[in-house]
Amino acid sequence: MFELLPKVAEGIKLLNEFDVKIIVVTNQSGIARGYFSEQDLKSIHQVMIAELSRKGAKVDAIYYCPHHPNNHCDCRKPKIGMLEKAKRDFALDLQRCFIIGDRKLDMQTGKNVSCKSILVPGPETEPDVDADYLATDFYDAAAYVLKNFRPQVFEKLIKL
Repeated sequence: MFELLPKVAEGIKLLNEFDVKIIVVTNQSGIARGYFSEQDLKSIHQVMIAELSRKGAKVDAIYYCPHHPNNHCDCRKPKIGMLEKAKRDFALDLQRCFIIGDRKLDMQTGKNVSCKSILVPGPETEPDVDADYLATDFYDAAAYVLKNFRPQVFEKLIKL
């Protein structure tokens, strides 16, 4: 069963309204471990995309690492292979990007490409995670992105 966390759709929708690219990067070693197939993962992603769409939000791309942690691939976070692919595919300047996540691994991935890191704590968040910003939820993280990436847009938002 797939369930969006609170305020994720609202935060993504807010970023969509200002043409901020939404790119998901996720480690999925369950594929290598035989817990589920790549097709199963793609089905889950389709459910996520459909649910976001029903709430007026969209994701521009999803990158996933299907490898086992012992594989030592270049794409498994905190390595930067997935971010490098997104950089090429979308002509991104990673130093002007933000990574939003709930794990120390996500924050380290951001640091590895010199982008800003935003921690949205969840049930699996480790203690003592170093992030550029500690958000209360995904919507708060989205507002932080706009405030720091598009300050003129943020000024208009707070005047509404």
